[in-house]
Amino acid sequence: MNRFEMRVDPLTHEVYYSVPLKGYSLMQDPMLNKGHAFTQEERVDFDLVGLLPDPVGSLNDQVERDYEIYKNKDTDLGRYIGLMALQNRNETVFYALLLRHLEEMLPIVYTPTVGEACMKLSHMTRQYRGLYVTQNNVNAVEEMLGHVGLPNVSLIVVTDGERILGLGDLGSDGMGIPVGKIALYVAAAGIHPASTLPVCLDVGTNNERLLKDALYLGVRKPRLTGDAYYEVVERFVQGVKRTFPNALLQWEDFGKQHAFSLLETYKHRILSFNDDIQGTGSTAASAFRTALKIAGKKASEQRIAILGFGQAGNGVANAIAYMMQMEEGIPLAECRRRIFALDMPGLLLEGMQAEAYQKDFLQPRSVIADWPVPKDRSPNLAEVIQHAGITTLIGLSAQPGAFTQEMLSQLGKNAERPIVFCLSNPTSKSEAQPKDIIRATEGRALIATGSPFPPQTLPDGRSVRVSQCNNLYIFPGTGLGSIVCQASRVSPTMFQAASRAISEMVTPQQLQDGELLPPLADIRKVSFQVALAVAKQARAEGIGMQVSDDRLASLIYAAMWEPHYYPYRYARSK
Repeated sequence: MNRFEMRVDPLTHEVYYSVPLKGYSLMQDPMLNKGHAFTQEERVDFDLVGLLPDPVGSLNDQVERDYEIYKNKDTDLGRYIGLMALQNRNETVFYALLLRHLEEMLPIVYTPTVGEACMKLSHMTRQYRGLYVTQNNVNAVEEMLGHVGLPNVSLIVVTDGERILGLGDLGSDGMGIPVGKIALYVAAAGIHPASTLPVCLDVGTNNERLLKDALYLGVRKPRLTGDAYYEVVERFVQGVKRTFPNALLQWEDFGKQHAFSLLETYKHRILSFNDDIQGTGSTAASAFRTALKIAGKKASEQRIAILGFGQAGNGVANAIAYMMQMEEGIPLAECRRRIFALDMPGLLLEGMQAEAYQKDFLQPRSVIADWPVPKDRSPNLAEVIQHAGITTLIGLSAQPGAFTQEMLSQLGKNAERPIVFCLSNPTSKSEAQPKDIIRATEGRALIATGSPFPPQTLPDGRSVRVSQCNNLYIFPGTGLGSIVCQASRVSPTMFQAASRAISEMVTPQQLQDGELLPPLADIRKVSFQVALAVAKQARAEGIGMQVSDDRLASLIYAAMWEPHYYPYRYARSK
């Protein structure tokens, strides 16, 4: 049974919820609970008289009260737990509060605090959210999807918990990630919370700490592998297609051995994308595009080193290479030669054992033939920066301090405005601190980070904002635009359009200050522009709604939910 239906009165055109619940059952549903903001008429109709304080409150009252509770917490983890408790009792207040204080609360509901929460999730879970799919229950997935009681789901964020942020395999405790990601979809893009669903594919864990933990809530077995793993995923996707055929499925924090194959297998079968690959790549490409404007350079003039060439590194490399190809007309193979990919062994070279997704970025051995480095090993990062003349340095290695002062100083010698992106999350994993980058490059570096850092002081005394290269700039708007325009798939060029739209929002003053992305405070405006760019690109490719720009804009705007209370009418049984 659906928990409610959204309806429109044919006479007055009032939008209202038709609700079959009453009394405590209604108050305990976080999607429907209004707390003491239920009207007097609703209190009578839904058997709430006497169950609430007598005065009828407002959403604003509730937000102010819960913000006071939030501020009284002593730790970030305590604030996270408090916000999740609020979400579990009243989603409207939760999202109104989050929107009002988004920049302050973003590091709490997502990285870095969500990582700490996932590490301890089995020990602090108060209430379960979303759907847990296992090998034992996957054959009943259609029934399970029906049990969530939502009228229609248009967005699903799914993880198997194998690569949670930079923390590794957290099994079902990784559920904190899709829950947090959906909170950001709602806050940033206004996708209605009733049309969203977080999912964990609990296929076991290889984390010995969890397997030995008596309180661990997940399947206490080693991870499924091979055909058994892919059978669970396939059956899950079938269930989604049958139950919610128009839903967007976002793959989140899968291990690299599965992430690329799942993206490739399902990209034409279901509307889907992988934020770790495509979202990270597009956001970094947007910041890179802005940095080039400031530096007065073309992408093809850059020599780019990427440390950490997993799925995120691959996503960034491909996004930059495609941007170079599309905007400068350079053959893709040549674009990739300008990118020096480094992983555990050092610089990735032809003839080395490499993952399939790395092979397009293997450098010919002739590139290092004249370098004064030992030939019995691959060149390390310091050697690549010096001898390849690197001008752009990007970190996705989760190795704190990997960018040394010597490396950064050499980068500053290679370029007048060197570009340095330390994109690893959480903050403790950043390859360098912004203050150290500024010192090593005499304040000339154009900087972006993966996690939030406070404003920094330049040598001339100016205080500047550090651009946070947060996927929040990309995935909410991309998801919203894809859903609204009824796209049949999410293409690489749709991500390129999103990346370009974000960079174009950076103002002349922000460019002058060296800021590479618009302020996160403007995220709703950003999401709207991204959604519109994505929808227009889908239209151009013939895979989205064929309507005018104005019509697309009005549909997107109308779909961006603002937290407020709808009037309720009791769904009397017939």
